[in-house]
Formats: sequence, structure tokens, C-alpha cells
Amino acid sequence: MLGTTDSATSPNFSGPLKAFPPVPDGITPGDVRTRRPALRDLTTPLVTVDESAIAHNIETMRAWCERAGVGLAPHGKTTMNRVLWQRQLDAGAWGITVATPWQLSVALGWRIPRIMLANALVQPAYLRLVSDALRDTDTDTRIVVWADSLRAVEIMDAVLREASGAENAALGAEAGRPEAAEAAGTARPLEVLVELGQHGGRTGARTHEEAIAIASAISASPALALAGVAGYEGALAHHGDEASLAIIRGYLNRLADLDDALRDSYDPRIESVIVTAGGSAYFDVVAEVLSPRHAPAEGREVLMRSGAYISHDDGFYRGITPLGRSGEANFRSAIHGWSTVVSRPEPGIALLDGGKRDLPFDEGLPEVQGVRRFGQETLEELPGASVTAMNDQHTFLALPADSTLRVGDVVRLGLSHPCTTFDKWRALIVIDDVRAEHPLATDVLYTEFG
Repeated sequence: MLGTTDSATSPNFSGPLKAFPPVPDGITPGDVRTRRPALRDLTTPLVTVDESAIAHNIETMRAWCERAGVGLAPHGKTTMNRVLWQRQLDAGAWGITVATPWQLSVALGWRIPRIMLANALVQPAYLRLVSDALRDTDTDTRIVVWADSLRAVEIMDAVLREASGAENAALGAEAGRPEAAEAAGTARPLEVLVELGQHGGRTGARTHEEAIAIASAISASPALALAGVAGYEGALAHHGDEASLAIIRGYLNRLADLDDALRDSYDPRIESVIVTAGGSAYFDVVAEVLSPRHAPAEGREVLMRSGAYISHDDGFYRGITPLGRSGEANFRSAIHGWSTVVSRPEPGIALLDGGKRDLPFDEGLPEVQGVRRFGQETLEELPGASVTAMNDQHTFLALPADSTLRVGDVVRLGLSHPCTTFDKWRALIVIDDVRAEHPLATDVLYTEFG
């Protein structure tokens, strides 16, 4: 099953969930698996997740990585769903990437075996949490973080050494060995990747020399282990033209040069050296430049961090995905919005009952994909209709003057940007196949956003 209704991952929500009809009609999250209600029986606004597309996308990315000769540590921030993360792991992913210390804590709670925080970790409370995880003898979770400054290394070293010292002192006192208080370092070191950036980009050391200095500081700390290099190319370009691809290649070659410079400095205590880059827009260029470095049998792994592929979209990622450039079997959008017409105040305007609180708008407005007439189940075309604006709880449609769209009809919307789709919903309805004549709801997918 795509989602889950198990108590371990189903929060005890205090109110009714969007998209579930109120009593007495009563389709509860727990009913969905057994009753498999028709899509038309659910209320709007609604976002659905297409199981057939999710399965297709996971397999498409797995096969692509295998052909390209790279590993995958998919970004979990897209979905923040334990079941989807596990499906990615089951398909061969190295581990899960997270974006924030809080997401790291969720991944630790979900017992993800390998976790990469694609960010600096400088908050003392979360460093102490990581210190506890590294000393936990019941798990061998591999935790990898990034650093792009000497100050970040200084903070990590100080907090981890302090945390370990306090723990060792307590253990020493229990055992009647106060000398244990002098021990420093964690049971396992925290693995750190040097992040290389570029002027005009996001985070990351701006020069080769700064990155080398950061690596030296990591190596000097007994609590840390220099484990590789990292970067993010997606902020450097936003198109798939040759000029944009040249910018991406130039940056990735700089990352490769940094890896070469640090080859003799990597910590022997680590499981493998990691070279990581690759969002959802340029993973083909990442593989082109970095895949020769991928040699797991020799303790070296090139890991992409693409995350949006799992659901794909009908907007930004559809337009920039490398599979669209290459002509290979492409991903399919697994996310769709459904919204009811609640007003036809003028001949050329309709207002829908879903807005910015329900549907993404930061990477492009939703696109109209069809209409389900009031009381009907099948989808019809809706020619000439387009989304022109969104309010918090309404979406504006522009229509031809002779449009037959009526109040009560339900419009299907293609959505742009998965990351700001999932985080608007505590629970999303899973349907079997959006292409089916009569789609059925089959499961519920719960998200874990703070």
C-alpha cells in the first residue's frame, strides 16, 4: 500500500481532515482501504496522489541511476512520509536526505539507516541528539552532515565533545571510575562533508582554499570525520539550455577538483567517501561529470539527492526534468488538485473552492486539465479555461464567454512543485490511477511536517 493507516504513523488529529466527507456520509481515513470509495464521493478541495504514477516514478529513477552508474539518497523533504521513504529505500536508495535538523530528528525516530543532512548542523540541542544517536549501541545509523565554514566546525566539535564528556563522566561515576570523565569524542564520529558553493549560489564555501581549510579543521577534531564533498547546483541555473548546462558542468568540475585535493585526507573510520550533488533538475549532468568517481566496492559513492521525482508535477519539474531533455521514458505527475466551482459571477469567470492554503502557487499556477460535471464521475475536457489568480481559499478561472461550466462542477488541476503541495496536507488521498475512467480511493498518505 502507498500510504498507511497504522497507529504508528497516523496522528490522532483533533478535527476532521480535508477531503473526507463529514458525518453522516462518513468516509473516515480508516475506511478508505476497505471501502475503496469512488473519487467523486470525496469532498473538495482535494489533492490526490496517484499510486500507479508513484510506482512508475520510483522504478524509472532506480533504473536510470543503475544505467548512469550513480547512487541515490533521495530528498525526503518532498513528502515527509515514512512509507514513501521506505519504498525508495527498498528500491535501492543509499539512504534519505533531509533539509533541516528537525527533519533529521524525524528520520532518526523513523529508524532510517543512513541519513544525510544537506545543511550545516550548528544548533546545540540537535547536536546533542545526534551525539546520543552516535553512542546508541542498539543502532548503527549512519549520519552525515555538511559544513561550509570554520565556525560551523568549531560549534560541532565543541558541542559534541562536551556532550560526550558529560556522558562519559556519568558512566564513569556509575562504574566508580571518575577518570572516564576525561574521555572525549563520541563512540562514533559525526561524518562531515565539505560543502562547496559558488558566487551567486546558495550555501557552500565560495573558494577552493576556504573549502580546504574547512576540511583541515574537520580532520583536526576527534569528534568529527572528514567523509567527502557536497554541493547543490540547482540554484545556479533554472533552464535546460546549453548556457545553463555549461554553468552546471563548470560547478561540478570544481566539486570534482575539491574531491581530488582531499583524497588523502578522508577519515579511515568511515564506511565510504561520499561525493554528492544533484537535485531534480540537473541529475543527468551530475552523472555525466561525477559518475566515474562512483566505486562502492572501493569505498567511494557518488550520491544524487533528487526528491521531487517521486511525485513529479505538471509544472516546473515537468519543464526542466533531464528525462524530458533526453527523450527517455519520463516521470509521470502523481499529484492532482480537485476543486469545486462555487461561483460564476460573470460570463468569463469562475471561482473554485481551493486556494493557496490547499494548492501550490510558488512555482507556477495550477493548470486546468478537465472537468467532472456535477453528479458525474468521468472527466471531460474544458477548453479555453485557465487559472489567472489565487486567494487563500479561492482560485480564479478565466473562461470563454460561452463556457458551460456550472456551479457544482469539479475541476481537475495539474500542480507545479511537489514540495509545496505535500506540506499543505496532513493527509492525502491515494487513488489507484488518475487515468482510469472511474478512479478509486485506495489509501491515505500521512505527512509529517512541523
